[in-house]
Order: sequence, then structure tokens, then C-alpha cells
Amino acid sequence: MSRDFMDSTSEHDRRQAALAFLFARIDYERALFVPYGEQEFRLEGMRELLARLGDPQHRFAIVHVAGTKGKGSTAAMTAAALSAAGYRTGLYSSPHLQRIEERLAIDGEICTATEWTSLVETLQPIVAEMDQRAERSRSHESRLTYFDLITAMALVHFDRRGVRFAVLEVGMGGRLDSTNVCKPDVSVITSISFDHTRQLGNTLAAIAREKAGIVKPGVPVVSGVVEEEPRVEIERACHHADSRLLQLGRDFDFSYTPPRALEAAPANGRIDFLSRLDGREQARMGLSIGLLGRHQAANAAVALATLDELARQGWVLPDDAVRRGLAEVRWPARIEVVGRRPTVVLDTAHNVASIEALLATLDESFGAPRERLLVFATTRDKELRGMLQLLLPRFDRVIFTRYQNNPRGVPTEELAEIALDLFGREYPTGPDPASAWDAVRAVAGDDDLICITGSFFIAAELRTEMASLDSRPQAPRPVFPSPL
Repeated sequence: MSRDFMDSTSEHDRRQAALAFLFARIDYERALFVPYGEQEFRLEGMRELLARLGDPQHRFAIVHVAGTKGKGSTAAMTAAALSAAGYRTGLYSSPHLQRIEERLAIDGEICTATEWTSLVETLQPIVAEMDQRAERSRSHESRLTYFDLITAMALVHFDRRGVRFAVLEVGMGGRLDSTNVCKPDVSVITSISFDHTRQLGNTLAAIAREKAGIVKPGVPVVSGVVEEEPRVEIERACHHADSRLLQLGRDFDFSYTPPRALEAAPANGRIDFLSRLDGREQARMGLSIGLLGRHQAANAAVALATLDELARQGWVLPDDAVRRGLAEVRWPARIEVVGRRPTVVLDTAHNVASIEALLATLDESFGAPRERLLVFATTRDKELRGMLQLLLPRFDRVIFTRYQNNPRGVPTEELAEIALDLFGREYPTGPDPASAWDAVRAVAGDDDLICITGSFFIAAELRTEMASLDSRPQAPRPVFPSPL
């Protein structure tokens, strides 16, 4: 048996052991019920873990990004511009689409399996010791979660690789999120809408208070929130923390020119960005953005305001680098065109606000297809009726399915029952994404548009079913421009 084969087998076994260790932790991304409170999300344990790892979060500048929707895209655009400007930049995002290593990227390069395994092995003895101490003392403190450990791994990885910047996307909420142990250079809140209402509250004000939990004393805040009720809460949090607040619609704004006829060929939209900072008005005209939709233009404006704040702090961010960052970044499964003839659009929309954004983009950036077809699966605790009420009238054919790799998927019968109650019509179902995809492809013509949406998990599972498409995507990863 060759040494190369033995080494590869050993590496595989180590990775499997590392994954088993992580998957044995509490994973609220897969839990049927997600509690939310200081008892379940204790940041003291996260702080202790990082202290034992040498507090890696203190050795690079940080942009901390929260929000109901748009936080992943805003984080990706910010990181892309920083990379293009020549700063080694780490991006921590969640969830992943196909490979868990996607959550950790540096200048667009995903963490390797070998690096991932090493990071887990670094944490294992420390976590085991903390677990044993809690058991001996019969402490009621919750064990570190799956997300806690991956957050710590990201910070260690970025430190090991010598990043100058880390852009950290909040997982859920903000106040009790694992990422909230950092002291950022800029905090960002992209938007506030209804999602995770059982955990964060059933009013926009309550949700805003949880998101504004990332506000730190004296740290500038950039906000894309324009609705009055949540905006007031963010203003209040910034006032109490004595934090400079830059707001969309007040301190900066944008106009958007969408791309057209994307069923025929790829194209970028354009934005004009206007800012009014420190009493000076500044305009950047005709910036190309690689992500589709008016909502992404709003995210780009928030990213630009964040970059302007970093420049105000003394970081060198040439305009041409910022422009290249916004133009060239790609963020998988965010209204992503993954095929043409028929046009196939993959999107992770999973609440009412993101469904509205998806539908608006289909209207303004794609021509009228012969038929629109929808493949839909979603997650428990979402606004099922609200999403279906928006989606179903807009598609000629619909099939419900249920993703297989996460127990939180809504049964197809439940989706069909809600649809029947809403519109008095029966819709077909597919027991799994593969069968749903086969059914849709069997009836779709070259001039049709197929949309797959409802969850990150359906987007991930259906990627592997698209091998016959001419424009099959590469392995999902953020694409960043090369630095100057």
C-alpha cells in the first residue's frame, strides 16, 4: 500500500472525526425548536474559549454585520472591496451551501479540509476540559454549541493566516450571537424584517433591539434600516452607546439601474451612491454591482458607507479597488442564474421580505418567459402563508418538495394544504428535491423560467441535480477580485 494512499486515508479519517466532534454539539441550525435566551446562549463560555485560544479576535480589524436579510451579501461585498484594496481579508458567513469549509474564506479562498481539521483538533482538548469542569461542578451553564465552535475556528483561522480584516456575519439575532464577543471597528445592521419571531420577538421594534445588541460603546454603526419603528430602536441603542450612526436615507443614499434580459446573457446592475458625511456631499456614479436586485443595490450602499467609515478611520481604500470589489463579487444562491434555455434561478429567500425582493428582481431583470415554474421547500417556523400568498399567483406551475439533509424541513403535505386553503387549488409535490427537479425539467421548455427558492437547504441540495445545464455553477464559493 503506497504512503500517499495511507496519508490520504489518514487525512480522511481525521476530517471525519473532526466533523463528528462538531456534529455532536448542539446545532440550532438543525434543531426543530430553537430556544433563545441567556441560558441557552451564554457568551461567557465563548469568551472563555477564545481566551484559552489566545484571544485571536484582538489581532485584526473587524467589521461586524447583522440584519434580518442582506447581511451575507453586504459582508461579501465589504470583504471583496477590502481584498481588492490589498488587505488580506477573512469572511465568516453562515450557513454553508455544500461544504462546511465555505464558512471560512480568505480573499475568496475557502478554508481547506486540512486546515479545517487542524482547527477542530486545536479546539478539542480545550472544549473537553470545559465540558468536564461543568460536569464536575454540576453547573447549569449550557455547553458550547456547534456555531460557537465554528465561530472560534474562524477567528483562529484568520489569526493564523495573518488577515488584516475580518468581516463577521451574525448567525441569528445579534445580542446573544457567538460573534458578539468581538470589538469591531464598524458595526453594520443591514435591514429589519420579520424572521425568527419566536426567538427575537413579533414586532419590528423587538427584533431591532436584538439586532442592535451588536452596538458597542464608541464604535460607529452603519444602518440600512429605513422603517420608522426599528430605526428608532437603533438610534436609541447608538445614543446610549455614544456611537456615531450613519443611516440609509439620511447620511447616504443610492439610485439603481437594473440589468435587463438576464435570460439571454449575464449583466451587472449599476448604482449611483451619494453620501453626506461630516457636512460634505460626495457622489460616486455608475458603480457596477455583481449581485442582482434592487435589494442588493441597497446592500451595496450599506457596504459603501461602511467602507467610507473605514477610510475615515485611516484605512486606504482606493476608489478603483472598491469599484472592482462590488463589480466582481459573486455570492452563490442569491438570485443566481445557474442555467439558460431554460432560465434557472436559484435563491435562498426564506421570509416574506426576501420573497418580495426575489419577485421584484424577476420582474425587472428578466423578460417575459413562456411559463414560470417554481420549486419550493422551506423551513419550520417561517411565515409559510405569507410566502405562499406572494409566490403562488406569480407562477404557472408549482411543485412543493422537502429538503432531505435537515429535519427542520416543512412536509410537502403541509405546504399543499396551506396552498389549497389559500387558493382552492391542489399543487403537485415531490418527495425529495431530486424528484421535484426531474418533474420540472420534464415539462420546462427552452423559453421558460424555473425558480428554486424557500431555503438555503433546498438551494444546496438542488445544486447537485443540475449537471445537465449548460451553465452549471462551480463549487459554491465567494468570488473576489484580485488585489491591486
